[in-house]
Amino acid sequence: MVMLEAGEILHKRGLLDSEQLSELRSLALGGGGALLSSAIGKGMVDEEQALRALGEELGMEYVDLRNADVDLDALKNFPQKLIYRHYLFPLNRVNGSLRLATSDPLDVYALDEASAATGLTIVPVVAEKSEIARLLKKHLGVGSETVEGLLAAREDDDEIQLLEDIETDGSELSEMAQEASVVRLVNEILVEAIDSRASDVHVESQSAGIVIRYRIDGILHEQPVPPEINRFQAAIISRLKIMARLNIAEKRLPQDGRIKLKVHGREIDIRLSVIPMIHGESLVMRILDKGAMKFDLQGLGMDPHTYGIFSQLIRMPHGIVLVTGPTGSGKTTTLYSSLLEIRSPENKIITTEDPVEYQLDGINQIQVHTKIGLTFAHSLRSILRHDPDIVLVGEIRDQETAENAIQASLTGHLVFSTLHTNDAAGAFTRIVDMGIEPFLVSSTVEGIMAQRLLRRLCHECREEYQPRTEDLPNDFPWDELGGRPLYRHGTCRSCRNVGYVGRMGIYELLVTNEEIKTLAHDQVSTWEIKQAALKAGMRTLRMDAWNKTLAGETSVDEVLRVTKGDRLS
Repeated sequence: MVMLEAGEILHKRGLLDSEQLSELRSLALGGGGALLSSAIGKGMVDEEQALRALGEELGMEYVDLRNADVDLDALKNFPQKLIYRHYLFPLNRVNGSLRLATSDPLDVYALDEASAATGLTIVPVVAEKSEIARLLKKHLGVGSETVEGLLAAREDDDEIQLLEDIETDGSELSEMAQEASVVRLVNEILVEAIDSRASDVHVESQSAGIVIRYRIDGILHEQPVPPEINRFQAAIISRLKIMARLNIAEKRLPQDGRIKLKVHGREIDIRLSVIPMIHGESLVMRILDKGAMKFDLQGLGMDPHTYGIFSQLIRMPHGIVLVTGPTGSGKTTTLYSSLLEIRSPENKIITTEDPVEYQLDGINQIQVHTKIGLTFAHSLRSILRHDPDIVLVGEIRDQETAENAIQASLTGHLVFSTLHTNDAAGAFTRIVDMGIEPFLVSSTVEGIMAQRLLRRLCHECREEYQPRTEDLPNDFPWDELGGRPLYRHGTCRSCRNVGYVGRMGIYELLVTNEEIKTLAHDQVSTWEIKQAALKAGMRTLRMDAWNKTLAGETSVDEVLRVTKGDRLS
C-alpha cells in the first residue's frame, strides 16, 4: 500500500520511530499524502526533511520554490482544475517535458492525470505545500481557486465560521450570494486578509471591474485577482452584506454593519461600511482581531522616560488626560492599554465609545447610539450617576461632551478621552474653540499625549548604510548619531518583500505645569505653549521618531512620511 511505503520510508530514514508509525497507521488514513500531512501536523517530522527523504527515495528532486523561476507560459497552458484538485504547480518545460511541483510525491494518479491532460512527460519535483500556496496566490490571485468553482479542491471550509445566523430574503441575488463557490471566495478573501495582518479590506467597484486592496501597517496594497472574478462582483458584495445583516436590495444609500467570525480558532470582529459609487457599491471592512491584539502599555513603543511620566499621569486621582492624533494613529490602543494597567477591584471604570472596538474584562463599556439619543454627552451624564472612579469618553467632539468631561474631572473623577489635533499643544486651543472657558481647560487638563504610528523595519532584511548630509533633513540629530550606521528597508520573505513588519508608536507627551496653565488661561498661541512645554522637557513627535531611527527600529523614509519638521524658533 502507498501509505505503508510512506511510513516505511520515513521510518527507514530515521524521521519516524516505530511508535509514531504505529500511531499514524492506527488513524486509518486514506493514503501516503494523508499520513505525511498528519505526521507534519502532529509535529512528528519537519516538512522539508520529510519531503527531501521521500524525494530521494523516489528519485525526485526537492525544490525550494522561494528561489524557483516560474515559466508563465507553462502555467497559462496547464489546466487550473488540476492545480487546485491535487495542489500541483507547473514550473517550466524542458525538451518536451514539464517540471511539476507537488507536495505529495506519492500521488501517482495526480501525475498521470497531468500527463494525460497536457500530453507531456511529467517530471515531478517535490516542494512544500505552503510554498505552492504562495505561488498560487502570487500568480493566480486571491480567490482564483474559487473562481474556477473547484469545490472539491480542499476541505478547508471550517477554517472560517460565522458566529451569528444570517438571513436571506429568497431573492435571486441572495440565492446567488449563498452559492458554495461564492461563499468560498469571500472566505478566502477574508482569511488571506487576516493572515496578512491587514487592518482593513477595500473591495472597490471600478470601471474595469473589482479591485481588492488590503491595508497592512497603514499602507494599502493591491491584491492580484483573476479577471474572472468580475463575474462574481454582485455576488461578493451581496454575500458580505448578508453576513453583516444589511439590506442587499438597497443600493442607493450607505449602510454600516458588523460581522462576527471565528478564523483559525480566533474570534474576529469586522465592521463593514458600504457606500454606492458611480461604478457600483464599494465596501471597506475594518478587521478587529481580538486574538492578535495585545494591550500592553510598555510594549507600544514608549521610551522608558515617557512611559514613566505617562504612568504617573494615568494614576492621578482626578483631572483630564487626552490622547490626540488623526484617525488610525493608535489612540484607542493607548487608552485601552492605560485602562488595563490601572484596572483593579478597588476602582470602577466605565467607558462610552463609538464603537466599542474591543471588549475588556473588568471594565464597563457603553456603546453610543446617536440615532436614539445616546450620545457621548448623554451617556457621560448617566455615567456620573453610576459611581465611577475612572471614565473614558471615546472622543470629545462638541461643547456638550467637553463640558460634561470637565464637570466629571471637577467632581473628583479621572477622565480619559481623545481629540483630533496635530500636536499636543493644539489640544488647548481645540477645546476652547468648542466654547469652553479657558480657565476650566487650564485647571482640569493634566496631560496630553500626541501620537502617530511608524512601521518597524524588518530585522531579517534591513540594510545598514552610512548617511550623507545632503540626504537627510536639517533637523536630523547628527550629534547623536556618533558615526553609527542607519538602517533602511530591504526585501525578504518574512516581510512579504515590504521591508517592514508591524508598527510602533511615537509620542509627544505634554504635562501641564503652572506656566503652561497660565498660558492656556491667557489663550496664547499653540506655538507659545509648545515652546513652554519644550523648555519643561517635552520631546516632539519628530524627536521621538529620530530616536527610533537612531535605534535601528525604523527608517528615515518612514519618519519623513509620517511626521513633519519642528518649527522651534
